[in-house]
Amino acid sequence: MESGKRNRIIPYHPKLKSYARELRKKSTFPEVLLWMKIKGKALGVEFHRQVPILDYIVDFYCHEIFLAIEIDGEYHQFKKQYDKHRSERLELEGVKVLRFKNEEVLEEFENVIDTIKFYVDLRLNKDS
Repeated sequence: MESGKRNRIIPYHPKLKSYARELRKKSTFPEVLLWMKIKGKALGVEFHRQVPILDYIVDFYCHEIFLAIEIDGEYHQFKKQYDKHRSERLELEGVKVLRFKNEEVLEEFENVIDTIKFYVDLRLNKDS
């Protein structure tokens, strides 16, 4: 990330704003667990939930370091190609996308948190 690019807002389709608001009210259990651990700058940066970017809504996003976190439930097993395309489009905008399955969040929670911390540190230090 070049200096001056931090916190750049990536444009999104306006219709997604109200849908994102609805998704915040319907979080899955793995999303709630992860949110409890990363909210309030717990990892040194601020994440937001259900953030519209381009034509998509990502589960968690940090504007400061362009880091998105996706929690994939059963629904995603049928959408692998779509998810791959979506991640590629986001990465063209400079967004690093981390994907975890529901089971990983539930059964390997500390590993998930450690992975997120690693990428937070990596992206924070990219400017240094």
